[in-house]
Amino acid sequence: MIDLRRLREEAGYRTGVERKGASGDAIAAVLSADARARASRQSTEDLRARSNAASKDIGRAAPEERQTRIDAAQGLKAELQRAEALLAAADAELSELALVLPNPADESVPDGGEDDFRIESEVGERVPVPPLTHAEIGEKLGIVDTERAVNMSGSRFAYLMGDAVLLQFGLVQWVMAKLVRKDFVPCIPPVLVREEMMVDAGFFPTDRHQVYELERDGLFLVGTAEVGLAGLHRGERLDAERLPRRYVGYSSCFRREAGTYGKDTQGLFRVHQFDKVEMFTYAHPDRSWDELELLRSVEEEIFSELEMPYRVITVAAGDLGNAAAKKYDIEVWLPSEQRYREVTSCSNYTDYSARRMSTRVRHDQGTEVLHTLNGTACAVGRTLLAIFEHHQQPDGTISVPAVLRPFCGLDALGPVG
Repeated sequence: MIDLRRLREEAGYRTGVERKGASGDAIAAVLSADARARASRQSTEDLRARSNAASKDIGRAAPEERQTRIDAAQGLKAELQRAEALLAAADAELSELALVLPNPADESVPDGGEDDFRIESEVGERVPVPPLTHAEIGEKLGIVDTERAVNMSGSRFAYLMGDAVLLQFGLVQWVMAKLVRKDFVPCIPPVLVREEMMVDAGFFPTDRHQVYELERDGLFLVGTAEVGLAGLHRGERLDAERLPRRYVGYSSCFRREAGTYGKDTQGLFRVHQFDKVEMFTYAHPDRSWDELELLRSVEEEIFSELEMPYRVITVAAGDLGNAAAKKYDIEVWLPSEQRYREVTSCSNYTDYSARRMSTRVRHDQGTEVLHTLNGTACAVGRTLLAIFEHHQQPDGTISVPAVLRPFCGLDALGPVG
C-alpha cells in the first residue's frame, strides 16, 4: 500500500508513482477517495464524542428531563451508526483504489520500459554456441523428460531425472549453507496461502491472473517463498536493534505463465512448477538501500562461483512490478541463444508490503513502518539449464561446478540408465 500522506503532500512521490505507469486520473481518484474518507472519519469521530457526552448527561439529568435526554442520546446513537456505515464504505472504496497504485520508483531507477534498463556490470566472457542447447542435452542424457510430463500434466512440466536430481539438491544445499553462514535464518514456508496474504504481500490484485487458485478451499499456490516470508511477522512490532532480520526460504513454486504462449517452451526455463531459494529481509527504513546492495552481492557471488558469465541490470521504472521501488536483475549469458537471460533478481519494496502487513519497527521515538526486501538466491531450474550449457564436455557429459561437487557427490552428469 502506498503512503497516502506522502501521495497528498509530496509531488516527487506522485511523480514516482506516475513513472511506474499509473495515470493521473488513477492518482486523482485515490486522492479524492482519501479526502472523502478523512472527512467521513472526522464527522464520525465528532458524532461519537457527542453521543458519548449525551449518554453521560442522562445520569446527571433531573427526573423531568431524563426522557428528553434519553431520546436525544438515542437519536445521536442512530446517527452515529449511519455515519460508521458511511465511513466503512468510504474506507473500502479508498482501499480498492489505493491497492492498484504502485510503489513509487526510486529516483535512481531509469525511465522507460522493458528495453530501457541500465547495465551496472558485466562479469566473465560470453561464450559461443554450445554443441547442444540445454533442452537437447537434457533429453539426450535422459535427465530432463518433458514428453512424459506433457502426457501426464500438459505443457510446461518436466520430469527431472538421475544425476540432475542429485545436482539440484546439491545446488540447494550449497546455496542454503552459504546463506546460513551470512546469518540468514533458513525457513520452509507454506506454499498454500489465503487471499489476504497475496494482497498484503503485494501480488494481488495486479498479478492474480498468474496464480493458481484452489477455489474450494479459498487458498492460492504461491509463485515464490517470498509470500510466506513476508507474512512471517505480519502485525508484529520488531525491535530496531534486532534489525535487519534475514531469512532464506526454500519452496516449490507455481505460476500459470499466462500470456507467454509460444515463449521458452523447451526445457526448464519457463515451467509451471519450479523450485527456488529466496532471500527476504526486514530492514530499518534508514538502512534498506544498503541491504539491497547486500542481496545483490550475494547473488553475484553465487554465479561467479558457478563459473558462468553474467551481467547486472537496473530495471527501468515502467518494467518494475507494483511493489518494487528498485530492482536489479542478474542475467546469465545463455550460449545457445547468444543473449543474456534473467535468472535471479532482488528488489527493495520499501514500506509498500509492510504497510499492508502492518509490520513495524519499534524504537525510542515510537514505531514506524519498516522496509522489506527480497532476492532470489537460486531459481533452481534456470540455474540448472545454465549449468547444462556452460559446462558441456566433449564426451557428452556435463561437468559439475567445483563448488557443488562436495554437495552432490558428482564430478559430472552422465546419462540415465
